[in-house]
Amino acid sequence: MKTTIVLFLATVLPAFAVEAPPESRFEQQVRLYEVADRASPPPQGAILLAGDSQFFRWKTYQEDLPGYTIVNRGIDSFQTSDLIQFTERLVLPHRPRLIVLHVGGNDIHNGKSPERLLADFKTFVAKVRTVLPQVPIYFSSITPGPGRWDEAVQRKAANQLLKDYIATQPGLKFIDLWDAMLTTDGQPREDLWVEDRVHPNHAGYLIRAGIMRPLLGPSDHSP
Repeated sequence: MKTTIVLFLATVLPAFAVEAPPESRFEQQVRLYEVADRASPPPQGAILLAGDSQFFRWKTYQEDLPGYTIVNRGIDSFQTSDLIQFTERLVLPHRPRLIVLHVGGNDIHNGKSPERLLADFKTFVAKVRTVLPQVPIYFSSITPGPGRWDEAVQRKAANQLLKDYIATQPGLKFIDLWDAMLTTDGQPREDLWVEDRVHPNHAGYLIRAGIMRPLLGPSDHSP
């Protein structure tokens, strides 16, 4: 009888087993950051860069913004929903004095509406505010890469929606990069991008740094 019950349970129970949720494709990169932070803890109270590949691939941010203590936690292909998922691990532990985001381009590229992007941004801000209520959050605008110029209408609409909302909120600021990366006739400058025409080259990052610098406040140390 006992043997029969055991065999029955072995047959039936797997059907009721709860599958573990699939691991995020970003988990490995998040763990790499965490391992690096344990090995060499970054300073608290720094400027935190968070978001997508435009920060992940910005390898010269320290030399482009001399005098500032900066921690970069960008992740390639991130969308705002991914940033929300990993806020507790990528953002909050650093206790930054300022958070600068570059995220949203992948949202639009993957078919999300400007309204969805705004809603997700609000969710991110709310998560941060519950732990770090006084930390300013700057949203760096979606950029006009020529490789995604067919999305220009949606990208401009998303930028405008975020800009209008942010203007009404204390502690938030919009960093507008769009026009600075266009030609005089309103087309994307081809000289600011790497071969894929989506990600900035160093000249593109220098434009970003030049616009960001006056907004970052006094430098933390001598360059």
